[in-house]
Amino acid sequence: MRKILITLFLASACMANASTEGPALDKAPVDLRNVESLQRGAQTFTNYCLSCHSAVSMRYNRLTAIGLTEEQIKAHLVPADGKVGDVMKSAMTAQDAKEWFGAPPPDLSVIARARGADWLYTYLRSFYRDETRPSGWNNTVFDKVGMPHVLYELQGEQVLEIKKEGEHEIHALKLVKPGLLTKTGDNGEYDQSDYNQRVGDLVNYLVFMSEPSQVKREQIGYAVLLFLIFVLVPLSWMLKKEYWRDVK
Repeated sequence: MRKILITLFLASACMANASTEGPALDKAPVDLRNVESLQRGAQTFTNYCLSCHSAVSMRYNRLTAIGLTEEQIKAHLVPADGKVGDVMKSAMTAQDAKEWFGAPPPDLSVIARARGADWLYTYLRSFYRDETRPSGWNNTVFDKVGMPHVLYELQGEQVLEIKKEGEHEIHALKLVKPGLLTKTGDNGEYDQSDYNQRVGDLVNYLVFMSEPSQVKREQIGYAVLLFLIFVLVPLSWMLKKEYWRDVK
C-alpha cells in the first residue's frame, strides 16, 4: 500500500509539472447559451475557416439549434451551389492543399475537444510576422506553424518583441499595423477588444460544433435530477414506510 501511495503521488506530481509546460493560455469566453455569439461565430467560421478546413461531422441544418432558420442558413452561410443538408466541406481540394501547404489542413469538427477552447482562443490571437516562414507568419502558441493568419485583415499585423531582463528573455506581441477590428485607444495604443470578441465568438461556435447537443443534454440531465429528487425519492420513502409499517 505504501508503494502504491508513493507511485500515485509521483504520478500526480509529474502530471502537475506537465500541465505547466507550454505558453500561458487566456480564458476563452465560452457561453453556449449566447445564441448571438454562436451565430456570429458560425458566420466567421464559414467565411474564413471553410476556405481551407472542413467540418464533415457537422451539417448546415444543425445551425437551427442556435436560432437560425433554414432560409437564413441558405442565404448567408451555405455556398451558392450547396444545400442546407450538406456537410461543411472545404472549398479547397486535397490535391491543392497538399501542393500549397504540404498536407491537407485538419478537419475542425471536434478541434475544440482536441485542443481546448483556451488553446484555440490564445492561438488565434497570437500570430505574428515572421519572414523566415513560408507563409510569412508564425505563432507563439504553435511555433513554426504552417497555417497562415487567415484573420489577418481583421486583426492586422503583430510582431514579436524579445526583451532581456537579466538572464531571462521576455517574449511579447505588439500590434504594429491595425486591421478592420482594431482601433486606436485613448492612450494612443491599439485596442484589440473587438477582434478578441470576434475570436471569442468563433471559439464559442467551435465548442458548440464539437458537441451540438451539449446544451440539450444538460437540460435533460437537470430534468432527470429534478424528477429523482421531487418524485422518485418521495415515492420511494412512502413505499418504504408502507412496507415496514407492520414490522415491529
